Amino acid sequence: MKKYLIGVDEAGRGPLAGPVAVGVAKVPVDFDWSQIPGVNDSKKLKPETREEIFKLATKLKKQGLIDYSVGMVAAKVIDKIGIVPSIKKAQERSFEKLVLEPKVCLVKLDGGLKASPEFVHQETIIKGDSKEKVIGLASILAKVTRDRYMVRQAIKKNFLSYDFAKHKGYGTKAHREAIAKYGLSSIHRVSFCKNLQK
Repeated sequence: MKKYLIGVDEAGRGPLAGPVAVGVAKVPVDFDWSQIPGVNDSKKLKPETREEIFKLATKLKKQGLIDYSVGMVAAKVIDKIGIVPSIKKAQERSFEKLVLEPKVCLVKLDGGLKASPEFVHQETIIKGDSKEKVIGLASILAKVTRDRYMVRQAIKKNFLSYDFAKHKGYGTKAHREAIAKYGLSSIHRVSFCKNLQK
């Protein structure tokens, strides 16, 4: 008898700077999604909508109606072990923060993600963040957590030149130009920026 749906998705696979984040959302199988309207693939939503959904999710978590966690792995680790193992590590961190009984959970994961074998009921769904609300919620939680982290970094003295609050570490034209001008910061992924330095 499955009692919970678990959604898993990552944010920040491709940026040139900052961590990768994996969100894990846990909701009852009969969860009423009208309590969090607008859940979809985080990339299809405006930042304000994502923030609103995050706030609603946090409120529901405090009420004990849902649970979630977001694990992050830093740029230095991504450089050391690679992006795919880093995503796996971030996912493990997320799962560790939650109380989950594998037998009563159905885990739904986006793209190429997989849960540990103890979760016997799991399915990986291509474009799952737009097909399954629980994966969409996980993607929003991961994205908002990561974006907030990058906004906090943006105001630090060493990072002022990069405008992280605007592009969140993604490889925009302005970001690439900043790297060419100022070099790499301590939160850049060196392995992702090899062709951008002088």
